[in-house]
Amino acid sequence: MTSEFELIRNHFVRPTPQAILGPGDDCALIAPALGMQLAITTDMLIAGTHFLPDTDPCQLGWKTLAVNLSDLAAMGARPRWALLAGSLPEVSEPWIAAFTDGLFACASYYGVDIIGGDTTRGPLAFCLTAIGEVPIGMALRRDQALLDDDLWVSGQPGLAALGLAHLQGRTVLAEPLLKPCLAALQRPLARVELGLELRRRGLAHAAIDVSDGLLADLGHILQGSAVAAELFVAQLPPLPTTADPVLARQCQLAGGDDYELVFSAAPEKRAEITALADHLALPLWRCGLVVGAAPGQLTLLDDQGRVVPINEKGYDHFG
Repeated sequence: MTSEFELIRNHFVRPTPQAILGPGDDCALIAPALGMQLAITTDMLIAGTHFLPDTDPCQLGWKTLAVNLSDLAAMGARPRWALLAGSLPEVSEPWIAAFTDGLFACASYYGVDIIGGDTTRGPLAFCLTAIGEVPIGMALRRDQALLDDDLWVSGQPGLAALGLAHLQGRTVLAEPLLKPCLAALQRPLARVELGLELRRRGLAHAAIDVSDGLLADLGHILQGSAVAAELFVAQLPPLPTTADPVLARQCQLAGGDDYELVFSAAPEKRAEITALADHLALPLWRCGLVVGAAPGQLTLLDDQGRVVPINEKGYDHFG
């Protein structure tokens, strides 16, 4: 039988050129570059709550890291290191090998060293801590949105939730829509370069990643910044034409698992943000406006300026 330490050594230990000391001792040793501060985030992924138990392990390995890197992206931080703790119901070396293939593929794509972690026997779950660097005092935060700021969102939120609805049998998606929806759910792309450019170019005041739903996460910016906002349905990304429009809109507004970025920016930055979208080949949608000092108040408006009722904002683990 494979021991815990053989399991770690065989599957989870790779070179860590960005660390002073990587896996193998009681602690890893790292040091931020001169003039940088560390941005640190952690997330849990639990079978049955955050992913379906039969999820492909390679895709799951990718996603376990990517969802944490999305938090670093939202703060304009460059990912550098990560630690992974995992609970496994049994030792299946083919399953673990596929999981680590996905994990290290994501790490390689974003330039991250896996510098340590832990394994134990138990229900299938993972907890990953990601560490990045950002120039001192320059991190993008949730509490910096200003009156009259535009609100922007990247990509196409809602696809991941549509993919999940398909897997759960709540809808049936056909190609060519099915493939991008499943990719958004199972192999999300953290918008690291977008976050870096928003911070470098001084384009964004406040930012957050969309993990629990567009309305819910935008609400965190509004609450943190003590402002209100209007969100314009007609200026959101177009809904997929072959999906149920009611479900597609619900997924877009409250589905979650998107890992796109929502940010606020001054109106005079519109041309620069449009140019950045072209530079990154990533759609950026100007979809709202910060309108007043009513902390957390969000009004959804249709194309005629009429208020649209908000029945659901997003995912809440304890809601």
